[in-house]
Amino acid sequence: MNYITFYSSPIGKLVLTCDDAGLTGIWFDGEKIVKKNYIEKDTTIFVQTRKWLDEYFKGNKPSFTPPIHLIGSTFQMQVWEILKTIPYGKTITYGEIANKIAKKRGLAKMSAQAVGGAVGRNPISIIIPCHRVVGISGNLTGYAGGLDKKVELLKVEGFDMAKFTLPKKMASKASLKE
Repeated sequence: MNYITFYSSPIGKLVLTCDDAGLTGIWFDGEKIVKKNYIEKDTTIFVQTRKWLDEYFKGNKPSFTPPIHLIGSTFQMQVWEILKTIPYGKTITYGEIANKIAKKRGLAKMSAQAVGGAVGRNPISIIIPCHRVVGISGNLTGYAGGLDKKVELLKVEGFDMAKFTLPKKMASKASLKE
């Protein structure tokens, strides 16, 4: 069975999905999610996920992770496994992830753009911290929930936002200052 519920976060409403094995998705309301027959029900997985999110949005590193059930290609799973290792309050670049995968696969190099595609398909945002992935030199690029949400998530973790840059088209609309 596939279940759905909602969570009101300080940066917007979140849609949570799970199956009997674990959490399958966290999206910002309005993001495109895979159409399934969901039953709205409060499950143990959702209770644990809400506790994790409550702790996170208080500015703390949660001490546990709710059960997760990731479904994706082999490449996506490799990228998402690397995302799960990014420490709270730290960032990594798409290129660094590409280099890790290339090394693991015995390749000379891997496309950072391919990594970006897999990062963008991460179905469990926030808990699997795709918001901690940045472009070269701290450029804030791509986030399925919107760059404004990425900025807010980085602020929750206490990042010094002065070291990041926004795309020019967004720079006039949003501020990186606290």
